[in-house]
Amino acid sequence: MNEMLFGVFPYIATTIFLLGSLYRYDREQYTWKANSSQLLSSKGMRLGSNLFHIGIILLFFGHLIGLVTPHDVYKHFISAEHKQILAMTAGGIFGTLCFIGMVILI
Repeated sequence: MNEMLFGVFPYIATTIFLLGSLYRYDREQYTWKANSSQLLSSKGMRLGSNLFHIGIILLFFGHLIGLVTPHDVYKHFISAEHKQILAMTAGGIFGTLCFIGMVILI
């Protein structure tokens, strides 16, 4: 059960998401709209949306790089202690951006 939930299901969900997005873009590409006139009409909402999305995207890629990169790759460039400090600093900054954006949006 554990292997299914954490080993197989994430790949199935990601594959369905990507294939479904590509299918929808191919079949109904003119239904994709990025403009939401009332939501982003005020300056604060636009700022909050940008801060939230930048923060969450950078957090995602930070986690991806941190989890996927093996120790042997970075041990020649940076020590484990410095990598941990860099991860906590960058994660703290990006997490703060995301949190501030979320507070503005709420």
